[in-house]
Amino acid sequence: QVQLVESGGGLVQIGGSLRLSCAASGSIFSIYRMGWYRQAPGMPRELVAAITRGGSTHYEDSVKGRFTISRDNAKNTVYLQMNSLKPEDTAVYYCNADSVVTTEMYDYWGQGTQVTVSS
Repeated sequence: QVQLVESGGGLVQIGGSLRLSCAASGSIFSIYRMGWYRQAPGMPRELVAAITRGGSTHYEDSVKGRFTISRDNAKNTVYLQMNSLKPEDTAVYYCNADSVVTTEMYDYWGQGTQVTVSS
């Protein structure tokens, strides 16, 4: 089992910045990828950014150059630095961890944190 606790959401003005944190605990050795997803009202959940155990990163096109995913292995924490925020970034952001134990794959989610970008 993996537990994920997110923090760092809130209300920010257009062009502002926020940093989301996701602290993992439990069977963290089994995690091979962590990511941030977001879901706006009436929209499907979408992948925003991900980072693998090896450090490879992936970004959704609309956030490239504005968002940065990183990790602190000593703290078992993944961060999402969000700069130049736009109203369309408003959503609930969820931390995700993909893990594998022997041949079984598992998918874990945090509780979500609201990000609201307003003028």
